[in-house]
Amino acid sequence: MSDTAEIKNAALETHSALGPEETERLTREIIAALKTVFDPEIPADIYELGLIYKVDIKDDRSVDVVMTLTTPNCPAAGELPTMVENAIASVPGVGVVSVNIVWEPAWTPDRMSDEARLVLNMW
Repeated sequence: MSDTAEIKNAALETHSALGPEETERLTREIIAALKTVFDPEIPADIYELGLIYKVDIKDDRSVDVVMTLTTPNCPAAGELPTMVENAIASVPGVGVVSVNIVWEPAWTPDRMSDEARLVLNMW
């Protein structure tokens, strides 16, 4: 392999400042924390409902969350983002948490897990 090829291949490798074990731990614990957050009107957690679209753990341990609500008129719209922020912030090692609500793509019951469908008797 020539020096040029080696340099090119090296540039393609990216490494997070967090090790894979730490990233896996944070991911697992953030998901567990999200599963403690319930929409007050629905007896299923927001993770299983499919309201969480993206969780991005940054190298500085900050966490960006993209989520939606079941409807734009959701009565819990004012409190759910704060509940999500607090739940994730409680995970040891997590830095600043930012929660962004989006409406596209719109939430549909198709996003629910089998667990949520079972709890809500939606088979």
